Amino acid sequence: MTRETFGKNERIRKKRDFLAAQQRARRFSSRNFTLLILQNQAGINRLGITASRKVGNAVKRNRIKRLIREFFRLNKSSFDHSGDLVVIAKKGTPDLAYQEVKRELDGLLKSDKRC
Repeated sequence: MTRETFGKNERIRKKRDFLAAQQRARRFSSRNFTLLILQNQAGINRLGITASRKVGNAVKRNRIKRLIREFFRLNKSSFDHSGDLVVIAKKGTPDLAYQEVKRELDGLLKSDKRC
């Protein structure tokens, strides 16, 4: 049985890492999310989440970030490569249920041929 945790080493926390993803990553968009994927040399997948005030108040932004983290935590073993994944939540996202978030992010990851 594998441990499905989401530790600090699996998070993008530095501003320079977010900026590198913004500049050099491949972009995939859906109705509610934009996914940026950038190869890294760390050997692990890392996740970064951006939810601006356009998404909603702090409660709504934190809720959507929790749903995205949960998706990553449960599905990180299915990623084939090591890379930085940055998920940008768009306006209107906070009303989504987990199943809708899962369906959209699965579709974005499938559009990337390497996942």
